[in-house]
Amino acid sequence: MLKVYNTLTRKKEEFVPQEPGKVGMYVCGVTPYNHPHIGNARPFVTWDVIKRYLKHQGFSVKHIQNFTDMDDKIIKAANTEGVSWQTITERYIDGYFKAIDALNVQRADLYPKVTEHIPDIIDMVAKLIDNGYGYVIDGDVYFSVEKFTEYGKLSGRKLEDMQAGARVEVDTRKHNPMDFALWKSAKPGEPYWESPWGKGRPGWHIECSTMSLKYLGETFDFHGGGSDLIFPHHENEIAQSQCCCENYHSFAQYWLHNGFITIDNEKMSKSLNNFITVPDILKQYPGEVVRFFILRTHYRSPLDFSEERIREAQAGLLRLKNAYDLGNELLNRTGNTEAHTELADIATKAMADFQEAMDDDFNTALAIGYMFTLSKEINVYANNVINKGAEYDAVHFRKLMDVYGEMAGIIGIFESSLDMPVSDGDGISPAEIEALIEERAEAKKAKNWARADEIRDSLKEQGILLEDSAAGTKWKKA
Repeated sequence: MLKVYNTLTRKKEEFVPQEPGKVGMYVCGVTPYNHPHIGNARPFVTWDVIKRYLKHQGFSVKHIQNFTDMDDKIIKAANTEGVSWQTITERYIDGYFKAIDALNVQRADLYPKVTEHIPDIIDMVAKLIDNGYGYVIDGDVYFSVEKFTEYGKLSGRKLEDMQAGARVEVDTRKHNPMDFALWKSAKPGEPYWESPWGKGRPGWHIECSTMSLKYLGETFDFHGGGSDLIFPHHENEIAQSQCCCENYHSFAQYWLHNGFITIDNEKMSKSLNNFITVPDILKQYPGEVVRFFILRTHYRSPLDFSEERIREAQAGLLRLKNAYDLGNELLNRTGNTEAHTELADIATKAMADFQEAMDDDFNTALAIGYMFTLSKEINVYANNVINKGAEYDAVHFRKLMDVYGEMAGIIGIFESSLDMPVSDGDGISPAEIEALIEERAEAKKAKNWARADEIRDSLKEQGILLEDSAAGTKWKKA
């Protein structure tokens, strides 16, 4: 039974789709005025795994993710470079797709753009005015938060507290300092569209409400994004959307938000010069390593980016990949028996544990832990067959490898090159090294110190040094 943490209710809830067998999800996308940064990458990767798992569970998933291709930042970037706003958005939308492709993120079903939905947005704004929630002042249209009695329910904020803490507004025309723009009148030199209220462009929040309702209907399953979007963006989405829906309590049923990313335990900020873009990271690490780094932490937990942590992720991913390669190498062998039926039991339990982790609010960190457990089984068995002459049971070993492949497909790894060496030492492969390390660990557990020392000394003769620590055994070339 899948349970998800719903930001709206502040608790884990059993997931019940609006339509049996189908899932609709809307995820807030990027504003394409610069390359995506590591903070942007986290929700992309998170929702990709969520979608992969839902599909694995048999759901048909409709995934919508927008581009905010009209914004103050885009206008500023265009003016700075002396180019059109379209030039800016086209450049960075292209950059976005290159980044997510490198991260093994599968494409959404649709990427709607704000500028392609101006008539839809105008219709929604007009409806909010007709319903008594919007008001017009000199070509600007605002949403009256006081008229939506549930305002603040997503973020847990109270309107009276927000009013008391509001800064002095330059625009004193608003009925309430917390009222937000649905439509903004055009300033000189800005792009604009004609509307019943004059020349202007959409406010920030109205776009996502318009596009999610258009493509997913008044009631859909998931709405997601980063924690920074809870207020005001998603709070305002709920307000204006519910006030447009025929059923007042419609709109998204489950709200999921990923945690923040820090850089070396500091908040990511341009002023601190620790603002890391995905293209910059990809110059140093393969995209699959960056993806694996993100997924080793539960999506709701804070995630700190550092060189040490991403190197640890790289080493961990290599261990999993080596087991995968070693297992596939063994599958090519002939002379099969059916002597190891316990392999099928190991595979069944491993997948049950993996699914239990994913059913608990998509706990990829725990699920990956079960992948490491299974990789150890693969290494030990393969080593017994390859180096000790044990009987080879291809039928049941294939079941083990099929489960391992299923897990990898959900996590989204082993799909692209890691740009790592295929051999080291005197021809010994990393997969063989890992298998021997696993055997050594088993020997030490059985207090077979002679065999453990024999493995260590054998690897040393081949130019491989082992380093034991509380975290496990690492190897390096001498």
